[in-house]
Amino acid sequence: MPSLAVIGHLSRDVVAGGSPRIGGGPWHAARALAALGADAVIVAACGTEDEDAFRAGLAETGIPFELHARGRTTAFSFSYDADGARTMTVDALGETFAPEVDADWVQVAPLLRGDVVVPRAPHVLLDGQGLVRRPALGRLELDAGFDPELLRGVSILKLSDEEAAVVGAVDVAELVVTHGLRGATVNGTDIPADPVDADPTGAGDMFAAGYLAARAGGAEPVEAGRSAAALVSAILAS
Repeated sequence: MPSLAVIGHLSRDVVAGGSPRIGGGPWHAARALAALGADAVIVAACGTEDEDAFRAGLAETGIPFELHARGRTTAFSFSYDADGARTMTVDALGETFAPEVDADWVQVAPLLRGDVVVPRAPHVLLDGQGLVRRPALGRLELDAGFDPELLRGVSILKLSDEEAAVVGAVDVAELVVTHGLRGATVNGTDIPADPVDADPTGAGDMFAAGYLAARAGGAEPVEAGRSAAALVSAILAS
């Protein structure tokens, strides 16, 4: 049994009008876990039209995976301004994904609220996208209309600055807030990052994977945050 599993939807992303490419938490997490040589498995979903291409992409990472294909692939188009702020549009919606996983540490990587069912596991990291992103076509909107029960069984919550402003105060054992180019905060302790002039897409997912891998390896939260920040900088710079 792998010590760590990542579950969620893959996405079809169009960045700044470019060609469609694979995206989503499981994809970016796989890149980070491959760089670490982690004992992990990816359990992902996509639409049937992208199954072959996405399967080939995941295989190239070298991380073991399961890919479940049905319906449509969740799709986004987005761009970044000079400060790294992102504007996103939801172009297609995937179906709710409820995989079975058997791992001690699980990274749950939703793209939109309600698209992944949080499993029971000893240690669950939930990406806050699954709390605040409205599952609706058009310009991506954030709101606080989530059921607090979604946090039941979650031991680590990872939020961006924008998501943290929407979520407000929460009662979780570990709170990780990412600040883009400025690094992250882990349980109130600032974690600086080395700025890298590169496409930042997926940096939060990579940070979450690196953080959880470090925690699974015995690191304390702040130490895991520093390790994850260094990992993301190294990947973006490569």
